[in-house]
Amino acid sequence: MTQSRDVWVFVEHEDGRVAPVSLELLGKARELADQLTGSVCALLIGHDVGQLATVAIQHGADVVLLAEDRQLAVYRTLPYARVATELIRERQPYIVLLGGTPVGRDLAPRLASALSAGLTADCTALRIGDLERRGASYRDLLFQIRPAFGGNVVATIVNPEMHPQMATVREGVMRMAEPDAERVGRIESIPVRLSSDDLVLEIVSRRMRLPAVDLSRAHVIVAGGAGVGSKKDFELIHELARALDGQVGATRAAVDAGWVSAEHQVGQTGFTVRPRLYIAAGISGAAQHLAGMDESSTIIAINTDPNAPIFQVAHYKIVGDLRRVIPQMIDAYRAQSR
Repeated sequence: MTQSRDVWVFVEHEDGRVAPVSLELLGKARELADQLTGSVCALLIGHDVGQLATVAIQHGADVVLLAEDRQLAVYRTLPYARVATELIRERQPYIVLLGGTPVGRDLAPRLASALSAGLTADCTALRIGDLERRGASYRDLLFQIRPAFGGNVVATIVNPEMHPQMATVREGVMRMAEPDAERVGRIESIPVRLSSDDLVLEIVSRRMRLPAVDLSRAHVIVAGGAGVGSKKDFELIHELARALDGQVGATRAAVDAGWVSAEHQVGQTGFTVRPRLYIAAGISGAAQHLAGMDESSTIIAINTDPNAPIFQVAHYKIVGDLRRVIPQMIDAYRAQSR
């Protein structure tokens, strides 16, 4: 079968809702497919999830491949991989995108191995480009961009000879497009054929714990780093966040020190965030942390070191002791709000 120019997105869902990262990827897939003059295909696997096909179309899908079966009601690696692998082999998409979530990180390498395809994990940017290598020319490749070597460099990875080109992308990296209720797409029901070998894992019980904080949707984040100094002083970060009706963020150093839980970690090994306002207190500005921050945010940095790297990206710079600065900020904000 001739290689298509289509971009596929594996659509994750939970409790009747499409995962935000999948909606973000549909918007990015729309952009890539328009450059390739291809279509956007949403791969929707589950049971009784047909209503989510409309959501996928509104966010950029031209076609929704809907694979429904009772055995697919809850994600399991083998049956989901069976359905996805067979469809990809049959339809030959050009690009396949998955969220950099526990499910995406489990499914993506399984697909890449079965399809002998290249895979880049945790991308922070995707674009279409051309490559000249060893006298050969490759056009319209997927440039898969991600931090590497501990965030010290940004690597661009290409798969010129292996298709589909596959990547996982972290939540919050791509902008979610506004849904278009007028968009029209096609829904194609896919017959599901599973063998006993695909169902060797049985789910006996399932327990869910919702995260205590959702940094990816926060409009205001107050983050603290190693420079805060102690768990006691980290309470100042919480106080400022409460005053601004925001969320608390942290660097890996603050998390490792036990001052705050990992759910608050921003950076390469944490969450990618895009708030309107980001206040960085006691944060040096290591590349690993900056990888989780979006350049569109207004950044206020507080640090005693006037040469701290965080000041190179901050819009407003406060050189001072956060133990004095933060209480003053809280008082000033409360006074203005009266």
